[in-house]
Amino acid sequence: MTHLEDRILQLLEQDCSMPHAVLAARCGVDEADIDAAVKKLEDEGIILGYQALVDWEKTHKETVTALIEVNVTPQRDKGFDRIAERIYQFDEVESVYLMSGSFDLTVIISGRTLKEVATFVSERLSIIEGVTGTATHFILKKYKEKHALFVKHEEQTDRIAFV
Repeated sequence: MTHLEDRILQLLEQDCSMPHAVLAARCGVDEADIDAAVKKLEDEGIILGYQALVDWEKTHKETVTALIEVNVTPQRDKGFDRIAERIYQFDEVESVYLMSGSFDLTVIISGRTLKEVATFVSERLSIIEGVTGTATHFILKKYKEKHALFVKHEEQTDRIAFV
């Protein structure tokens, strides 16, 4: 990967709507160079898509997001991959990660209600062959995600003096 490609990825990760002309100015190259580099990154599957980061709390849409710890029995010759593949095919699933530590997979899902998420875990996720246990954690409030702050930062007005 070139230095230019690395810089483009950093800038697009911060703001995927950044026009190529702005990317070119920020990188100090011609817009044609940006066009070619972005196309190459897309063709190679390095750029997988473009997404807006939405603060759903400020909309009228009701959603519940959960992080689910999943313990599994790895399958011969496939390890964790086959079970992860079964899980990530569900529409409710936003992300699946293989983890180190006390559980094997982290699954992030969203639903309209707590009951909808609980039903997904009990009736769809936990019954997958190889899943040996789950622990569901509901996200109560987002403070920061992908470097974006979800809460307004208030300036500190109190001064603390150390003597």
